[in-house]
Order: sequence, then C-alpha cells, then structure tokens
Amino acid sequence: MEISFKGKRVLVTGASQGIGRELVKKLVKCGAKVIAIARNQELLESLQKEEPSIEIYQADLANWKKTEEVLGKIGNVDLLVNNAGLAVLGPLTEVKEEDVDRTFAINVKAVINISKYVINNLLARKSPGSIINVSSQASLTGLVDHTVYCASKGAVDAFTRSAANEYGKYGIRVNTVNPTVILTDMGRLGWSDPKVAGPMLERIPLRRFGEVDEVVNAIIFLLSDMSSMTTGTNINVDGGFIAV
Repeated sequence: MEISFKGKRVLVTGASQGIGRELVKKLVKCGAKVIAIARNQELLESLQKEEPSIEIYQADLANWKKTEEVLGKIGNVDLLVNNAGLAVLGPLTEVKEEDVDRTFAINVKAVINISKYVINNLLARKSPGSIINVSSQASLTGLVDHTVYCASKGAVDAFTRSAANEYGKYGIRVNTVNPTVILTDMGRLGWSDPKVAGPMLERIPLRRFGEVDEVVNAIIFLLSDMSSMTTGTNINVDGGFIAV
C-alpha cells in the first residue's frame, strides 16, 4: 500500500528511541511533517541529524504543566501517536507509591493530556484526525510481575474506547496498537536469557517476538485513511498471544 502523509503534521511522543524513533523515520518517508517529543535531548538531537526536517521538543511528560507549555509551542497537529511509556516491573508486594505514580503519570496522564490538546486543536479547525495510543498485550491479560504496568495499559485501552465514542462524530478516530515483546535494543537486552524468554515464546503461536517495523507498520496503517472505518479498537501485534 502506498500511504502518504504529505501536508500532515504528526506528533510522536517517546520519539527518541525504539519504536518511536523508527516511526519518526517512516513517517518522514511517507511525507509527514513530524514533531518529535521525548525526555532525552541528546537522543532527540541525534534523531534530528538523521532527519533534519523534523521538529524536536524536550519534555518530561509526567509533568502536566510543563507538557502543556511545550504543546503550546508546536501549533497545529493533524495526527498523534502517544508512544511514550514506562514499565516498572516486580512483585505486587514490593510496589512503591512512586512506582505507581510515575507509571500512571507517563502511561495514562500524559496520554490524556496530549490527546486533550490535539483533539481541541482538531475541533477548533473542524478537522478530522487520527490518534494512536501504543498500549500492550499487558492490557488484555495478566502477566506476572506486571501488575502496575497491566493496570496502566488497561486504563489506556479504556480511555481509547471512550475518546473514540466521544469524538467519532467529528471524524476523529482513536485506536490502540497492543504489541507483545518487541525486539528494540532494550527488548533484546531484557529478553536475551532463554530461561526468561522461553516461557513467553511458548505462549506466542508464532513462536517469536515482534520486530520494531511490525509495530510501526500497524501504527502507519491506523494513522492513515486506509483504516478510515476503524476506531475504538485494539490492533494486537502479538503473534497470536491474546487469541489463545
């Protein structure tokens, strides 16, 4: 499929590395004007060296007010990918308050805050739009040592359904992409031990973890008019994990 975002301004959070970084590159290839937000200024600058056409903004999305200040500088946004995320893993009995607060601030509050800005912008211009929230298979199943993370991604899915229902009449679509383990640099490191990876792979019918471009391609599809009748839904990029 030939997908073009020419003339579209696309905001991507968590853009400096992993899925977000590769997504930015793919969007540029598709003709989009990309606005990249991340916490790490050095990585953002290195991305801009690779893709000089992009705009970069440094922000800690856990800070609602500071994020609002950054959003106020970026102007119109046609498409949004809420990709920034945080996972603090461990037994429920060892969870600390700061783990919960930080996880929900990044995974949930930031999604609400940024989506609110973009939807207001779209409504003011009477423009349709598409918002993709990067969720997880963890929103749809229970994973050991993932209680806080599962709860936060479950909230993302619930928010997505509600926002899709609320703003569909304005031509604004809201969906999630729900990946399994994806082999980013961090993913390869975290799942390199066969003893850790083995049990998870046994639960995935395709018997492998996902590649970054497989998530990027799903996001590109949902952002585009190719998915014009799709809203309020999850696209599982999980090798069949949730289906069995």
